Amino acid sequence: MPRSLKISSKGQITIPIEVRKRLGVKPGDRVEIVNDEGKQVLRPVVPDENPFAKFAGCLPAFKSTEEVIAYWRNLRDPDGEYM
Repeated sequence: MPRSLKISSKGQITIPIEVRKRLGVKPGDRVEIVNDEGKQVLRPVVPDENPFAKFAGCLPAFKSTEEVIAYWRNLRDPDGEYM
């Protein structure tokens, strides 16, 4: 059953607890209103995740390209013998 919401003088609404639970949102989360086949739908905003963020800090900081090349060569062949 549709539920009516009252807009405050600041333009705010309160999302009922059962709707927040269903959406899986909590205080501080962001939601957006989108048009879905002619209906306005409230949905949680999923932050863009940088696919490389989980690798941050796994390599040492290099000062030059030569240091990078030496690092990778050492990983490939720690004895210094190249194929």
